Amino acid sequence: MSVSVLSPSRLLGDVSGILQAASLLILLLLLIKAVQLYLHRQWLLKALQQFPCPPSHWLFGHIQELQQDQELQRIQKWVETFPSACPHWLWGGKVRVQLYDPDYMKVILGRSDPKSHGSYRFLAPWIGYGLLLLNGQTWFQHRRMLTPAFHYDILKPYVGLMADSVRVMLDKWEELLGQDSPLEVFQHVSLMTLDTIMKCAFSHQGSIQVDRNSQSYIQAISDLNNLVFSRVRNAFHQNDTIYSLTSAGRWTHRACQLAHQHTDQVIQLRKAQLQKEGELEKIKRKRHLDFLDILLLAKMENGSILSDKDLRAEVDTFMFEGHDTTASGISWILYALATHPKHQERCREEIHSLLGDGASITWNHLDQMPYTTMCIKEALRLYPPVPGIGRELSTPVTFPDGRSLPKGIMVLLSIYGLHHNPKVWPNPEVFDPFRFAPGSAQHSHAFLPFSGGSR
Repeated sequence: MSVSVLSPSRLLGDVSGILQAASLLILLLLLIKAVQLYLHRQWLLKALQQFPCPPSHWLFGHIQELQQDQELQRIQKWVETFPSACPHWLWGGKVRVQLYDPDYMKVILGRSDPKSHGSYRFLAPWIGYGLLLLNGQTWFQHRRMLTPAFHYDILKPYVGLMADSVRVMLDKWEELLGQDSPLEVFQHVSLMTLDTIMKCAFSHQGSIQVDRNSQSYIQAISDLNNLVFSRVRNAFHQNDTIYSLTSAGRWTHRACQLAHQHTDQVIQLRKAQLQKEGELEKIKRKRHLDFLDILLLAKMENGSILSDKDLRAEVDTFMFEGHDTTASGISWILYALATHPKHQERCREEIHSLLGDGASITWNHLDQMPYTTMCIKEALRLYPPVPGIGRELSTPVTFPDGRSLPKGIMVLLSIYGLHHNPKVWPNPEVFDPFRFAPGSAQHSHAFLPFSGGSR
């Protein structure tokens, strides 16, 4: 009887053959991917040939133009050099066309293109798929469900709650005056706007501004803002699995957990309040419901209630959107007035003549302060809280000047570029509130601090 024994040399030969085959397969796949990327880039170059831009590297795009903290300056330079729009190559075959012309803006905002998936998806682990990230019919259903939360009859009494939150912040500032040192206002303003949104939209009792847990939420939001901003610009952090293994990915995960703990607590607290005897019936008798109560009591068109996942996504979205961009806008308004004391003094005189020495502001006062309103609008023009918004073209588009873009192109509506476009706003870097004087003529889409259109 003979026994067949696998010799070491034969085993090594088999392993070597497998490795060679695997290497060839990997090489073939890489070549196919390289050809796909090349063909896609050639298609993009042809599609964008009507839109000139600065020279870009075939692999690194315009990365050299994006020096640290110089992106806004680069936008201004491009706005002055390239009329209406300019392609911005991120890397390889990834490009987005920046728009900063009011006619171009009007065309895109009048369409129903979805948010560009590439960048916005990085927000999903943080705020979920609420109104900001949803598209299509689901977005429309949620939008229609939540519209009653912003009825004028709901907003009017909120002015008193906002004034209360501002007074708490100002009292804290009075205590800090004696320290005779510069004050970074953004965190204080963020706590005030968070306090406001908690009272107005989430039925919260008490003041968030003296709660240390709220300060950790504010810090988590600040961290997430910076982390998402950095990730969008890092070619190696686009893949979710790879990003989760990095220190930034782990930091993002921890910050998301902190943010979610805050919103989960808000939801559970309100649910517990509605469980109290008679509370639910009392809420249902109200003519207009608060934002959170609408979510908790909502039924979709098919009769199903909002899932816990969808509920938290909307709460996370509005908790963030309702305080952070507002805090940014207010902080920059204060900065603009501080650096232009003559305008600041005139605003102070207008408010003082309206309110006297102690009256609290009301809804009816809001249209009786024209100069202050002009200054607020001019500050929002110079420093828009959200500098740009993205769309992915679902169909081809042709602009008023005859240039066109095909389906699938990502466009970035550069609100900052629009507001600093010298063809739209002469001497755009000058703080001039009289641009917004009553009766002044403007293009309908020249001033878009809060975007426009259906979204």
